[in-house]
Amino acid sequence: MGIYDGEHLHGMHMVHDGPQEAPPLVLIHGSGASGSSWGPVVPALASRYHVIRVDLPGHGQSPPAPSYDVSEQAARLAAALDELGLRPVTVAGHSSGGYIATALAERRPDLVGSLALISSGPSPDALLPQPVLLRVLIAPPLGPLLWRVRSDAMLRRGVTVVCNRPVDVPDDLVAGARAIGYRTFRTVLRQNGAYIAERSVPARLTALDVPVLVIFGAADRRWDPSSAHHYDTVPNARVEQLPDVGHLPMLEAPEATGELLLDFAATGR
Repeated sequence: MGIYDGEHLHGMHMVHDGPQEAPPLVLIHGSGASGSSWGPVVPALASRYHVIRVDLPGHGQSPPAPSYDVSEQAARLAAALDELGLRPVTVAGHSSGGYIATALAERRPDLVGSLALISSGPSPDALLPQPVLLRVLIAPPLGPLLWRVRSDAMLRRGVTVVCNRPVDVPDDLVAGARAIGYRTFRTVLRQNGAYIAERSVPARLTALDVPVLVIFGAADRRWDPSSAHHYDTVPNARVEQLPDVGHLPMLEAPEATGELLLDFAATGR
């Protein structure tokens, strides 16, 4: 199924699956994760699309970058897609990966044909109180110390704590989480927060003429699930909520998530 295992373009590791001549579908992970977070939905998507999974700078197999500004990361991704000669593309982003996807469409409307946002909080006020484990891991004084001694079990717990359904956390997702540095993660979170504080995601999307699919778990543990309806105001937007699903629909409900993405990529609705 895979075209090749991976390549590095403009400081980002990219993995390709599915027929190279098929329409392109770009998958962008969230903070602290990697392209491996999409693994359970890739087989279904790659049956019809040329799937490109991206490791954002400082994540997975991508080296750190001088800046983690959301717009600058989008510019890097645009340059990589230009080099691959891919356009127009359907772009799907999970959590803060949805901000990179949105920024990509803002910078390069010629490049993005449609956008899918999965568990992407619309604005800072939609953020829920975070689990104790995550708060301890990212906050000084204990955060930097615990970061150095994170076990695989702790990393798996960091994934499952935001899920509402039992999930098997893939080994490559654990490896990807281990690769990100403490300072990088803190900077990424700060830049993501600045992006949605400057202007909400629904407001940004309203200014774009692009079809949008929003997928939210009805039991999301990171963002207030009801905030999914903030996207109802966006023209050309379709909002879908998955019952009993938390923050990681790709792991918790891969079949339903894959079907929604396939239908949207095919119809733009």
